Amino acid sequence: MVAFQGMQVWNARKSGRTLVQTNECRVNRVLTACERWKMQFRIEHQWNSEPVAHEPVTISLKPGDNGLQMDINAPFFNDPLAPPGPTGQPFPGLWDYEVVEAFFLSSEKEQYLEVEICPHGQHLVLLLSKRRHIWKESLPLSVEVLKTDIKWEGSLLLPWDYFPPSVDRFNAYAIHGSDSKRTYEALYPIPQDALKEGQQPDFHRLEYFRPFSFCTLMGKKRKQPPSFLWKM
Repeated sequence: MVAFQGMQVWNARKSGRTLVQTNECRVNRVLTACERWKMQFRIEHQWNSEPVAHEPVTISLKPGDNGLQMDINAPFFNDPLAPPGPTGQPFPGLWDYEVVEAFFLSSEKEQYLEVEICPHGQHLVLLLSKRRHIWKESLPLSVEVLKTDIKWEGSLLLPWDYFPPSVDRFNAYAIHGSDSKRTYEALYPIPQDALKEGQQPDFHRLEYFRPFSFCTLMGKKRKQPPSFLWKM
């Protein structure tokens, strides 16, 4: 039996059978190397475990050509306004705008990939070794974004080369709003009983990331492809 927390999981290849359950999904079958699975996460809480006051941001992951495809479906707040940079290009400091972020962590060495995308098409990819220590940034990405007045969708392909070896933890975040209305949301937030007076949101609290395995997407017999970047 395979258990997944805080996500929805279904078999992407068998159209006749769908397995979907929010928060906890137990799949009573053995994954094989040839099966491809898709994972979906809903960001339903703010960073401090308070519930969000809108339709949750959804992040979907599935294997792509030479990488991991990430799809985003989110409300569009248009606050702050678009970053002053070209669409489809890296934008340093993107976390100061409306953005969705995903973190893939190798917990043994505290090495992780951070990827950010905003509804206006700018993106930011960071490679970090130890908490908050960026050693490579603004890597290229293939990104597609569609938006209306009330929602936006993003699709991007993360090359396997960007992932540190032995990814085993994951978290995701969403940010929007300006000044006193700035809102920070987390897939796996800080539990309310762990909060301290005056505490501020911090997306690099790696201890609150939860287990993640590429075997869920690719099968137990397929390992995470090696990375030339991280070997450097």
